[in-house]
Amino acid sequence: MKNNSFDWFKLDNAAKIFPGQNSKSWSNIFRLCVQLKKEIDPDILSQALEATLERIPTFNVRIRRGLFWYYFEKNPNKPQVLPDIKNPCYRIRFKENNGFLFRVYYLGDRISLDVYHALCDGYGASVFIFTLVGEYLRLSGEEIDYNQFVLNVKDSPKQSEVEDSYSRYADSKVPYDRKDKWVYHARGTKMPMHMTNFTIGIMSFKELHAVAKSYNATVTEFLAALLMDVHYRKQKAENKKQREICVQVPVNLRKAFPSETLRNFVLCLRVKMDPNLGDYTFDEIVRSVSLQLKLANDPKLINSLMTQNMKLERNPVTKHLPLVVKDLGVAIGFLITAEQTTSTLLSNLGPIRLPESVEKHIEKAILFTGPGKVNGARCGVVSIGDKLAFSFSNCYQESDIEREFYTRLVKMGVHVKIESNRD
Repeated sequence: MKNNSFDWFKLDNAAKIFPGQNSKSWSNIFRLCVQLKKEIDPDILSQALEATLERIPTFNVRIRRGLFWYYFEKNPNKPQVLPDIKNPCYRIRFKENNGFLFRVYYLGDRISLDVYHALCDGYGASVFIFTLVGEYLRLSGEEIDYNQFVLNVKDSPKQSEVEDSYSRYADSKVPYDRKDKWVYHARGTKMPMHMTNFTIGIMSFKELHAVAKSYNATVTEFLAALLMDVHYRKQKAENKKQREICVQVPVNLRKAFPSETLRNFVLCLRVKMDPNLGDYTFDEIVRSVSLQLKLANDPKLINSLMTQNMKLERNPVTKHLPLVVKDLGVAIGFLITAEQTTSTLLSNLGPIRLPESVEKHIEKAILFTGPGKVNGARCGVVSIGDKLAFSFSNCYQESDIEREFYTRLVKMGVHVKIESNRD
């Protein structure tokens, strides 16, 4: 890629596997919603979207097949804003939606962004949608300030925002060889294809933080431990062979490495417990999860994990395999393993710090991780001010995991308001 040119660029290391996994039944899609305090004007939103794409060119692309790898090229088409649909995180088809790999929806006072994970991670999506919201408010006549989440669309894009930070920082001399077992899954009655049950708990960040602090844990550690405990007790009640339970926790690597990229730069850590070792109290699970996450967050270990993930891309043999062979290998591997090594996913964007001139117009934000293949509990967390939203994306009809999780929070003193798309 030429300096200061955004006409085309390679997929980053995390993105390379997603096109091969894309099928008629599943895509790696996630959604970020922002609810404002006034009704959305779709014409103004459309203008704001065009301006935002000029500022964030990593979204202004379509995907192309090369001989050995996929790549992104600048999309000459015009983006659309669409009325919202009943099946969020619906799969991506590369030739639909004018070739764009994201969709912007509106409904009432809510703006929603469905993103194909090959484009970016949760941080990149949050910068895009809050820049879009900021420009929408400006075009609506509001005075707007800017920060790292709300970019000024009049500024020029930065080369550092487009870089593949995995390639830049993965330089460990000892690639980490991680061996994972097949784990427990809380299964149920499958929803029809492309339909998902979403359940959102709205709560006070301060209340949740106080409860987590009482267990000497961070909010992420506490929530991961509670998810693990709910799965642990559900499996125990089933009186079947006990399998290991694993919670997957994506970590924003920008906190460990000085990167400004708006593409993917996360690493998924796994915290585990083996019920066959004996009975666990919730306090023991919290301590174990907290310790595992603290140890796994070591920058040198993270670099080792990144380097391991880069091995396939850097291997001189696989590097020059035709793309059709790579796609077949990824598809077969995903068909066999899918989510077999994780019981549940917890993706926490953390607190979004917005300028007061923008935040005062926002009611709340919600992160939906998108449905899994076998995981009934894929969870997204995001907070603005004191309002935290915790969402479940469930590919099953049953809601016992969600019910038990929120009930436990209420019993601990956290007030929870439930929203759902369930009938």
